[in-house]
Amino acid sequence: MQSDPVASRSAEHRDSRESRNGGGAQLDAVSLAIIEQLQEDGRRPYAAIGKAVGLSEAAVRQRVQKLLDQGVMQIVAVTDPLTVGFRRQAMVGVNVEGEVESVADALTAMAECEYVVMTAGSFDLMVEIVCEDDDHLLEVINRRIRAVPGVRSTESFVYLKLKKQTYMWGTR
Repeated sequence: MQSDPVASRSAEHRDSRESRNGGGAQLDAVSLAIIEQLQEDGRRPYAAIGKAVGLSEAAVRQRVQKLLDQGVMQIVAVTDPLTVGFRRQAMVGVNVEGEVESVADALTAMAECEYVVMTAGSFDLMVEIVCEDDDHLLEVINRRIRAVPGVRSTESFVYLKLKKQTYMWGTR
């Protein structure tokens, strides 16, 4: 008797993952397996995914669309910033006076801010910035981020070399 890899996920493991999604869409083992398949190869055909998870191609297509519509996942091309003309990246720690959410919203609206997260610790926000060069980075930090009402201070961590950038954490 052969074990079904999707069905063999333990209920305890599945429950812990479902409880971590912050009250969003509840994902069953099949949806999690579909996500894992797409994280391995975002261009994997739906028929191949269906075979791996035990669904028809049409059922996989519907589930993927639902996951996209719910904002559970995105299917995107991840590039090396250097090869597409962005020679300077930095992580910027931001300290905020007053309400953090409005500052986070303002930074999220900036095209150069690729990643904005509210944190606990030394900084209220951590913001990843991708720029064309040092002049562009200086303009973004000095004239735009520091000009946002509520920004008290920033500390920049300029990337010297990108050693690892993956999105393969799966659905643990």
